[in-house]
Amino acid sequence: MPALRNTKIAPSPLPLMSCAGVRWSLAAGCVSAALLLSACGKSAADASPAGAARPAPEVGVVTVQLGDVGLLTELPGRLEASRVAQVRARSAGIVQKRVFREGSDVKVGQPLFVIDSAPYAAALQSAKAALARSEAQLTQAAALATRYEPLVAANAVSQQEYANAVAAHQQAQADVAVGKAAVQTAQINLNYASVTAPISGRIGRALVTEGALVGQGEATQLAVIQQINPMYINFTQSAADVMKLRAAMASGQFKKASGDSEASVRVVLEDGSTYAHPGRLLFSDLTVDPTTGQILLRAEVPNPQGELLPGLYVRVQLEQAQASNAITLPQQAVTRGAQGNSVLIVDAEGKVTPRNIQIGTSKGSEWVVLGGLKAGEQVMVDGFQKLQMMPPGTPVKAVPWQPAGANPSAVGTPAAAPAAAAQ
Repeated sequence: MPALRNTKIAPSPLPLMSCAGVRWSLAAGCVSAALLLSACGKSAADASPAGAARPAPEVGVVTVQLGDVGLLTELPGRLEASRVAQVRARSAGIVQKRVFREGSDVKVGQPLFVIDSAPYAAALQSAKAALARSEAQLTQAAALATRYEPLVAANAVSQQEYANAVAAHQQAQADVAVGKAAVQTAQINLNYASVTAPISGRIGRALVTEGALVGQGEATQLAVIQQINPMYINFTQSAADVMKLRAAMASGQFKKASGDSEASVRVVLEDGSTYAHPGRLLFSDLTVDPTTGQILLRAEVPNPQGELLPGLYVRVQLEQAQASNAITLPQQAVTRGAQGNSVLIVDAEGKVTPRNIQIGTSKGSEWVVLGGLKAGEQVMVDGFQKLQMMPPGTPVKAVPWQPAGANPSAVGTPAAAPAAAAQ
């Protein structure tokens, strides 16, 4: 027993080998489990039904509709008052009073300035006195000529005396006429002392103050009145564009706007907003500026609230003609390149195909399409990024395009019918 107690037993390698085996077994089990799970997942994916595929991407479309489209030309222009009157002093004197408010609206004949009228009142009285003297002399000369007329027949007076009496009578008549003209002139000068408005309109600032001496040698300008309702817009257009438009209208490609000779005009203000009241084209000049090749045009636009001011620069949208059987598309739907202009057409099966089109002019945020499309076709407007992420030939789902800020219930109605028919 003691021998056994002191005997050291060597450790057996069997437990160590067992631990290593256990570790290897665990690792192998984990790998096997991972492979098993992967296989199960792959089998589950392979076993998924075909109906769980990714749905077709939605793209916004508009339906092509043919109609008469007005061709708009946007040109820079400048506003001008329809009538301008310079208020001037026609009587010399000292300005005593200004009887209007600067920047207000005045009526024709309204008093504006009062000039010292005392000298003119005195001149009127003197002219009236001279007229009275001439009338008295006329009465005397008429009586003498009347008395001499029977006497010369009886040879009581000489023919020379009678002739002198008749000449004195005629001279007195002339003096009366001169006196009446002098009275009228003095009255006119007296009336000029009260300066009135020659036209109705808006008056600017007063160019003279009380106490100023005006009308000495020339008619001094006192103020300016401008009639701003309606307003004139002066602008220019290239003579080449005018000739092309006339040729297109003569060939029947275009027709006159609204069926008359007066083209409609819209005014775009400096902030980009459109003026509420439309105008009309008054005339186009018959001559071309040799230095610029431009033709001068003038339009008239109402200005009841006085929002438009003379001298303001604006953009003029001029509708001179209308294109028959034309189409309007949002500009974002059209791709412009060196090979031409193109759009993407979405058919009833959702297939997307490119199409070359013919572009005319722009109308706001839209292009006027003159050819390349048919009525009822659906043109893709948005969703281009979705299409780029898909393989070529991937079908899409066409939905009515809605502009930013538009009412969903009111937009896209034309495209809804073809989409429903495709289903």
